[in-house]
Amino acid sequence: MDTITSDEFGTFPDVGDWRATDAGAFARFRTGDFATGAKLFAAVARLADAANHHPDVDVRYPAVRVRLYTHSADGLTAKDAELAAEISRAARELGVDADADHPEREI
Repeated sequence: MDTITSDEFGTFPDVGDWRATDAGAFARFRTGDFATGAKLFAAVARLADAANHHPDVDVRYPAVRVRLYTHSADGLTAKDAELAAEISRAARELGVDADADHPEREI
């Protein structure tokens, strides 16, 4: 699988919530409460299983932090960008906003 640059990652649709670096693509979603965080995690889990591509997810009160990275390619791939877009859409459906200014911030 071919890797993509962080700039190429940013050209994919619906990835504005994400910040791509050499270490992966990061997003932080402000859930406001733990129950909403659990709902978002469940959506991420469903999407990840369907794509057979599993992100690192940190669920805490009051946010969920997600990191995407294709370990087998040792970098970002189109698969990361596509899953990022799906996760962002799932968050919007739950009424959850991304913290686009601080996607890498620890929760």
